[in-house]
Amino acid sequence: MPNPVYVALDTTNVNQAADLAAKLKGLVGGLKLGLEFFTANGPAGIEAITELGVPVFLDLKFHDIPNTVAGAMRGIAPLAPRYTTIHATGGFAMMKAAADAAREAAEKVGRPRVKVLAVSILTSIDQSAMEAVGFQGSVLDQVKRLAVLAQAAGIDGLVCSPHEVETVRSMVGDSLTLVVPGIRPAWAEAGDQKRVMTPKEARVRGADILVIGRPITAASYPADAAKRILEELEG
Repeated sequence: MPNPVYVALDTTNVNQAADLAAKLKGLVGGLKLGLEFFTANGPAGIEAITELGVPVFLDLKFHDIPNTVAGAMRGIAPLAPRYTTIHATGGFAMMKAAADAAREAAEKVGRPRVKVLAVSILTSIDQSAMEAVGFQGSVLDQVKRLAVLAQAAGIDGLVCSPHEVETVRSMVGDSLTLVVPGIRPAWAEAGDQKRVMTPKEARVRGADILVIGRPITAASYPADAAKRILEELEG
């Protein structure tokens, strides 16, 4: 099976990201680069990492009117990351515009199509935080609602916490790639993530991709930490 681990490189330093990429190549499925990295380094920074031959998950979480998000998708098409993200709460029209633009732009520039993932509810948000911004019902109810919308809009996958992944998998079958942050091995601290689970538990519940950051990147020997996680998944 493909390696399900994507490592979140929470840095703005291209050299540091490249060093980690070199150490982890072959031990992880890919690297996740986010807003911090992109705003500091732009497209050139992304290209510097993709040139190393490791799949890139460009986590930008677009959330705007449909036309603007479609334009953003066209803008990143030449970079050809394997995945990028939008916020599902942007609604059906925005998600469909993103999916359509990603497909059309890839054909136009002759690069592999970026797969669009819709973020449901951030793993830093718990029930009380969700209610504070006006969402009604449980976190699970909201994630289920957004999963249905994302599937109807033609989105490739959904980002949800490990505690919702089993329910979402039962709803969408194999039609969506389920990407799960908030993954912490039993030997790692939870940090600022509030809805967490171990890698093996998340895979058993239906996760396709596991996003893991500090347990690997903050380890004294990142490659050894990545190997340990793979051993746990295979054991």
